Amino acid sequence: MSLISISSTMLYTAFLLYLIATAFFGATIKAKKNSFSAKAGITLTLLGFAAQLVYFITRWIASGHIPVSNMFEFVTFFGMAMVFAFIILYFIYRLTVLGLFALPVAIIVIAYASMFPRDIAPLVPSLQSHWLYIHVTTVALGEGILSISFVAGLVYLLRTIDQSVRSKRTTWLEIVLFTLFVFIGFSVITVIFNISGYDTQFKYVENEQEVTVDYHMPPIIGPNNGEMITKDAMNPWVELPHWMRGKDAPRKANTILWSLFTGAIIYLLTRLIIRKRVGAALQPLMRKVSPDMLDEISYRSVAIGFPVFTLGGLIFAAIWAQIAWNRFWGWDPKEVWALVTWLFYAAFLHLRLSRGWHGEKSAWLSLGGFAIIMFNLVGVNLILAGMHSYAS
Repeated sequence: MSLISISSTMLYTAFLLYLIATAFFGATIKAKKNSFSAKAGITLTLLGFAAQLVYFITRWIASGHIPVSNMFEFVTFFGMAMVFAFIILYFIYRLTVLGLFALPVAIIVIAYASMFPRDIAPLVPSLQSHWLYIHVTTVALGEGILSISFVAGLVYLLRTIDQSVRSKRTTWLEIVLFTLFVFIGFSVITVIFNISGYDTQFKYVENEQEVTVDYHMPPIIGPNNGEMITKDAMNPWVELPHWMRGKDAPRKANTILWSLFTGAIIYLLTRLIIRKRVGAALQPLMRKVSPDMLDEISYRSVAIGFPVFTLGGLIFAAIWAQIAWNRFWGWDPKEVWALVTWLFYAAFLHLRLSRGWHGEKSAWLSLGGFAIIMFNLVGVNLILAGMHSYAS
């Protein structure tokens, strides 16, 4: 068996172990604190993390460089960093419900990563630097730790918001949960069309050059002034606005629309089955959870993750930019949103420590921070063209 096969097998193994561990953490809701389910859940999580480490090492050996150089590799490492942060915090606080939500979020992230091309390719010249190891891994680790703040904040809101009446708070919380369904929808619809082997080609003009783009999902949105090459294929419903630029912008926009559509269907089916808001269905599971502990975990995650992200996302990034491009800052979309992320979490810490924004206010901020992280990961990489795009 080749190293690539071993690497793929280990990643799938980690994915399955995280799924089973989630089920065991769910079983702890009605069990005692030190129950068999809790021990089984964290044991399986550790085994899954070990499997993912083997994936990481074997892919590194096979490729000859650290596997964080494209969207698949970076997002997978981000999911691994999230699991690592959860493991550390679990052994500090022993809060099993954290695993019931942290692992599914990590699973969604890893599933999202698996939808991108997984081929190993040589590093482009601009990435052939030891700063790739330092900058990218530190950014992913910082974002992984910060993401646990989102998980704790989400559980806090599910635990404390009154779900017996409809309000702005329940609506916004439901929107957050719906967004998670959209990511699930992305994974589901991509798998479906990958299995079916769907492929449609368009050609269009980009920067005075003819470009060909492959669609692996039926074209809801087509290239601006594009021409379909494939015969007898579905015609696009609308065209991409002319201001959305980038080699693969039409295909990426089409994927996002399909993800929204599929996620909405899964969400509505879930609502039909449970016959209530998703947040209302989850709230009874949170009765034994201490809101104060959740609030503390959310804060500690930011307190630890913020300086790590500062090192990777700003300081190390600026040093590498100076070496590679002879400038510390260039207002590239990725740089701008890294700064937005940093400013947001700096404001989070300021408001909490100086203004006393604890509890629910702090929880909502943690959700907002994660939304920025995900936009930086998804929106900036897949929609906005820039020098930092990992998409391929």
